[in-house]
Amino acid sequence: MRRVRFYEYGGPEVLRCEDADAPEPGPGELLVRTEAIGVTLPSVRKVRGEGGGTPLPGILGGEVAGTVVELGPDVTDFTIGDRVTSLTFRGGSYAELAVVPSTMASRIPDGASAAQAVALVRGGHVALAVLATALPLASESVLITGAASGVGHLAVQLAKLQGVERVVAAVGSPAKAEFLRGLGADEVATYDSADWGDPVDVVLDGVGGELLPRAVAALAPGGRLVFFNSGGGTVPAFDLLAGSKTITGLTMARFAGTRRELYDEHGERLWKLARSGELKPVVHARIPLAEAARAHEIIEARTNLGKVVLLP
Repeated sequence: MRRVRFYEYGGPEVLRCEDADAPEPGPGELLVRTEAIGVTLPSVRKVRGEGGGTPLPGILGGEVAGTVVELGPDVTDFTIGDRVTSLTFRGGSYAELAVVPSTMASRIPDGASAAQAVALVRGGHVALAVLATALPLASESVLITGAASGVGHLAVQLAKLQGVERVVAAVGSPAKAEFLRGLGADEVATYDSADWGDPVDVVLDGVGGELLPRAVAALAPGGRLVFFNSGGGTVPAFDLLAGSKTITGLTMARFAGTRRELYDEHGERLWKLARSGELKPVVHARIPLAEAARAHEIIEARTNLGKVVLLP
């Protein structure tokens, strides 16, 4: 099979497409022949060696969609030939064959494409999980950083579908404003703007890093921020104390493991909303697996409107 790895830290140019043996599924795992692979900002940051760096050679994990070709021991809820989408927590998603945990896999409905599944399911699950953690009321306001990303553009739509009265989309470029207003954003702010508008009750932060202090400052007194990114960042504790503000971290592995029933409900809801046309997952680009470097260039440049997908 073909796979993508990196043997040194750096930019997109360090990614290498190579031949490799097929992986074997372990207990509770599925081997999936991938049809679409999601590209995420955390993967781009791993290649750069951020956050302490992943061990080399680097293996990139994320979300995939495809067909089950082999079952690991103890798997009883899937069969060979099922079309599924899933996260790949132990890595190896940038490949023609990927091992995924059966507990994170969900079947793709008939008629749905693999690219649509990758654009919808992982980003949609994260968006619904952060909203479930923040619990915004209809009368409250929500600001979403990285709002044009694979997760962000779905979070904007889902917040409006939940009845949130004011949704502010925060992005790096004013060129993304029309796209986000078309998805329901009431206001669009750019990161370099001196003013992000009136304070908000909730921030969903998918960027972090140097942006985190500004995201906290955007909160009204008593506001809450849900942090779900790999960008790190620090905030003086006094800033939280003085404003009675809170920060809650979220990872999908823990959310799915501790709130399984809600996770499953979210999956059903995402497909229902997509089929009805109420939720529109956007695929920005479909790029061959061998050209994974080009996909990373798009993410690094922050020019994507929606999801960037690799096709094996």
